[in-house]
Amino acid sequence: MAYINTVTDSDPGSKTARMFAKAEAGYGYLPNMVKAFSHRPDVMEGWNNLLASIKSGMDLRRYELVTMAAAKELRSSYCMLAHGSVLLHGHFTPLELQAVVEGNDTAPLNETDRAVMRFAAKVVRDATSVGAEDVEDLRSRGLTDGEIFDIVAAAAVRCFFSKTLDALGVQPDGVYHEIEPRLKRALVVGRDIDTVGDLSHPA
Repeated sequence: MAYINTVTDSDPGSKTARMFAKAEAGYGYLPNMVKAFSHRPDVMEGWNNLLASIKSGMDLRRYELVTMAAAKELRSSYCMLAHGSVLLHGHFTPLELQAVVEGNDTAPLNETDRAVMRFAAKVVRDATSVGAEDVEDLRSRGLTDGEIFDIVAAAAVRCFFSKTLDALGVQPDGVYHEIEPRLKRALVVGRDIDTVGDLSHPA
């Protein structure tokens, strides 16, 4: 569901149709976030290319933690659920991820993880409040300037995507209802999950 209509194009060679086909092949369904870009498939292509370039220099776990910290600050349920789902595959159990999201001391994070997430949240909350001491704190933990740049870029780029989806009224896909209930409640920090595609909540 979104506030704008989805473009449907009968031409299988159109950019929108190709974008839809690629998304369906990757996800097994057509995500609401992809439908939102149906009017401007070139923007989605640009987004994917930019994101790939940022992720190329980052450890996947760190990228996902940075993205979660940014998404929580932005109150983006969609991004919290999507990236939380990634972290559930080989990184955290549902209980562990819930502790991460809620900022509990029991979360299986080291001090560098926590510092990186605090820094990412600060970038999103008010980038002008970031000072040299914040960067130096990350350096003191062994991060290179290139790695610090990656964290800033991953946090900043999340603002574009999360705000675009929320401003267009795009709801997280119904498949996210399958997440463990307590964790799901922790991850839904903004818009509710769509009922479409959720067998327990018929549309």
